[in-house]
Amino acid sequence: MLLLETKKLTKQFGGLTAVNSLELQINQGEIVGLIGPNGAGKTTVFNLITGFFLPSNGTILLSGERVEGLRPHNIAQKGCTRTFQPTKLFSGYSVIRNVLMAQHLYSRIHFWDPFVPSRSLRDRENLLLKEVESILDLVGISEQRNEQAQDLPHGHQQALGIAIALATHPKLLLLDEPATGMNPEESFIMMERIRKIANTGITIVIIEHDMKVIMNLCSRIIAINYGKKIAEGTPKQIRENPEVIQAYLGKNDVSA
Repeated sequence: MLLLETKKLTKQFGGLTAVNSLELQINQGEIVGLIGPNGAGKTTVFNLITGFFLPSNGTILLSGERVEGLRPHNIAQKGCTRTFQPTKLFSGYSVIRNVLMAQHLYSRIHFWDPFVPSRSLRDRENLLLKEVESILDLVGISEQRNEQAQDLPHGHQQALGIAIALATHPKLLLLDEPATGMNPEESFIMMERIRKIANTGITIVIIEHDMKVIMNLCSRIIAINYGKKIAEGTPKQIRENPEVIQAYLGKNDVSA
């Protein structure tokens, strides 16, 4: 089933065309890689899909509904959210508080509710806490629940960024370089986290410069350059594509 589709998606900044008539189709349940050299337009694509940028032209369909022009929180409520590079955290708060803050996007607990305690409110708070605990367990940082976000090691901060995104109950999760700065062991752990998330039914699109992560994790890869799609296919097809090799991978970087 088609979950995300872009048609002639274009973004111009003055005289620069960052995304050029890009056509994407993402099916439910996939893990899709989006690759390309620095400045190719990958993060701009994420910003367009999630409402942080307005398209100059084109259409974005999420579950068949047009979402271009909606605000980021409205698009998140419709089931599409993203992580950021660098990871955006509430640094002075605990891990569990970071995820609870994101939960409030979907919570029916309003600002004045804590000042008017009720059994209904307590039940809702307990439900939120159970959901947060489940998310933290899914990304492998439940034991760090009470630690300050700023005190976490890099890999756990990346996992917390993903947990914050998961707290909005996405159907489609866009991951922006989740394995950046990681050693091979940490990258392997991150791949396992992403597979676990995908196994819950969440569709994932991932930007990542670590080609071992992309080649071993994704069932399909889309390569772009200068904002245009230059190739699409399986990891093997992308690895052997001459245009991708010339634009991005290089002969020495195609092995997985």
